[in-house]
Amino acid sequence: MKQITGKTKLLGVIGDPIEHSLSPIMHNAAIEKMGLDFIYVPFRVRDLKPAIAGFAAIDLQGFSITIPHKQAIIPLLSEITDAAKAIGAVNTVWKGESGWIGTNTDITGFLAPLRSHAPSVAVVLGNGGAARAVVAGCAELGCSEIHVVGRSKLQEFQAAWNLSALKTHTWDQLSDLLPHADLIVNTTPIGMSPNFDDSPITDHHAERIQENAIAYDLIYVPNPTRFLKQAQQQGATAIDGLEMLVQQGAAALEIWTQQEVPVEVMRQALQNHLGLAHSN
Repeated sequence: MKQITGKTKLLGVIGDPIEHSLSPIMHNAAIEKMGLDFIYVPFRVRDLKPAIAGFAAIDLQGFSITIPHKQAIIPLLSEITDAAKAIGAVNTVWKGESGWIGTNTDITGFLAPLRSHAPSVAVVLGNGGAARAVVAGCAELGCSEIHVVGRSKLQEFQAAWNLSALKTHTWDQLSDLLPHADLIVNTTPIGMSPNFDDSPITDHHAERIQENAIAYDLIYVPNPTRFLKQAQQQGATAIDGLEMLVQQGAAALEIWTQQEVPVEVMRQALQNHLGLAHSN
């Protein structure tokens, strides 16, 4: 067991709730492998402003951010990167000379398993916060068409981007979009544990998926989700959300430590914790 001393440097993750976070599992596994005197701790934070001041007072080296603080933290930071500006949210913070600096590694995480593919037409299911990282990632991939499907605030979502490739749609248009998509991404929570039998698409929708398409679900429990099973039955390639979780975390840990991070150790720690023999 790791010995924590007065020299141990502190990292963490903030959110509310925070009990469900898997970040400490993968980060502490990597830190141990790297031989660093760091510890990564979850903090339940309801009131951001005094928490951020407190983190500076106790010399926290950096922290991750999860729901509901990814957007609310931006005014409390000295600087945010272009990636964070594009997404409109921050998930990783570190100490700079002038104060806290924020970025968003969700794009890095999302793109990692897609680097060997070249999708051109993307359909994004949902238009919440996670969809923003996905749209930014699809733009970086060079997708010629990015179709975002949502239930409300579609005009607001569209107006936030200066992307000619981006179009927003209501769910009743999904059947017409799927046959042309070579990348379909679920950014909604539909199908997340414990609702194993739920899917953002119907079986009728699934029949419209191309055989050579990639179906990507940001959810990692259950594994695979019903959405991914539906897509695989049509011959599509399935990618689950575990890899995005691992890769965004690895990118953050690299920022904090300025060292190469053992990604496989992080992946294996999560797979062992979740009882998964492998990840797609």
